[in-house]
Amino acid sequence: MYPNMQTRKLIVNGQEVLTDSEGYIVYLDDWTEGFIEAQAEAEGLILTDEHREVINFLRHYYQKHGVQCEVRKMIKHFKQAWGKERGNSRYLHQIFPRGGPQKQGNRLAGLLRTKGEH
Repeated sequence: MYPNMQTRKLIVNGQEVLTDSEGYIVYLDDWTEGFIEAQAEAEGLILTDEHREVINFLRHYYQKHGVQCEVRKMIKHFKQAWGKERGNSRYLHQIFPRGGPQKQGNRLAGLLRTKGEH
């Protein structure tokens, strides 16, 4: 853990999981499917199948490439998957209103902050 990091405890299926002050998981190995529900509730987000599809895409991308997905690649993927009406930046930011898919999506997916984020 980072020396001056303030942490919060999120209860996930009866277990404590540490997040930083913005809800990013501290220890990636602590992530479970239950984390999605608990963090979404903490952020006031009602999950849909679309949220889960984005979260699963983000986790798969990270596992395959070892880095978070860039927004342009995310948009390209979801434009193909959902069509241009929903597969665009505006729609992804509508369904992830607290920072878009790159911030809120990564938080729910149990990934670290994106590069350059404070």
